[in-house]
Amino acid sequence: MSDLGELLKKAREQSGMSLDDIQESTKIRKRYLEAIESGDYKVLPGSFYVRAFVKTYAETLGLNADDVLRLYKHEMPAAPPDPAVEPMIKQPRRASQTSSDRWSKFGFTGIMLSFVIVIAAVVWIYAINNSDTNDNAHKVDDQTKITDSTDIPKETEPNTTTDQQPNTNTGTTGNDTGTNVPAQQPEPPVQATTVTLSGKSGRVDLYDVGPSGDHQLKFTVKGGTSWIEVREGGSKGKELYSGLAADGTEQTFPLTGSTYMNVGRADLVEISIDDVVVEDGNRTTTKKLQFNPVSADAGTGTGTGTNKGTDTGTGTNATNQDQAGEVQNVQ
Repeated sequence: MSDLGELLKKAREQSGMSLDDIQESTKIRKRYLEAIESGDYKVLPGSFYVRAFVKTYAETLGLNADDVLRLYKHEMPAAPPDPAVEPMIKQPRRASQTSSDRWSKFGFTGIMLSFVIVIAAVVWIYAINNSDTNDNAHKVDDQTKITDSTDIPKETEPNTTTDQQPNTNTGTTGNDTGTNVPAQQPEPPVQATTVTLSGKSGRVDLYDVGPSGDHQLKFTVKGGTSWIEVREGGSKGKELYSGLAADGTEQTFPLTGSTYMNVGRADLVEISIDDVVVEDGNRTTTKKLQFNPVSADAGTGTGTGTNKGTDTGTGTNATNQDQAGEVQNVQ
């Protein structure tokens, strides 16, 4: 086994991934991956594919591909030499070509001058015609006879239907029923999203996301390529995303339940929940996280206070009405 193959194999075993997992993530056949780990590069189709496969393999494991290729370049097969390119001999221009180019420039200049002269002539003719039209219009206006008498507009009579509006203010009735209108309660303030590291489960960091309700999980790849896996419910749950994410990739998922993430290069991936960035240490190795939304029961209070206030307005008014009826009966 070569030094490069041993390095890649140890990094793969430390990340807990098998050759089948690498094959599924990189789409590189398993026998090629085995050949890279054993240093048998003759199995691969060519030297170009050796460097490409090694670079993809290293990036999937969260390693710096450029550093790996530079450190173990002595193990890489030599690239085929570039074909020699014969220099092109520039043919000297003939005198006839030079003269034709000169006449072409003169012709183009003459065409442009003619075009400018035609535009100026059109503008000048339009200006003359417009001035003649304005002079004729002024003459017609001067000859127009103004009448000596003018009609005085009649005064408009006041609209009695709109000026006299009935008074719709009925006021308050004498019989007060004592009904109290409850005051409008102010809306509760919107609580900010919180992401708290609550513990670890093996190599997985557990985060609590509050408050209860709907949240949005988002990851953004910046500065390189990283392998990312997102699953619903846990590491064995429903797959939402899996594969190599290039620089600039952004994905958003609804965080309605527990969500598991496995990131190949934590320093190249920014994870946020409702625009709140998750501090994951920015390590260059693999990072595994699980986000658990806080349930609604955890945020409810257990207060048992009783509102003892009673409204006596209705009873008082009813008593007054009964007493008034008794006085009328006595009379």
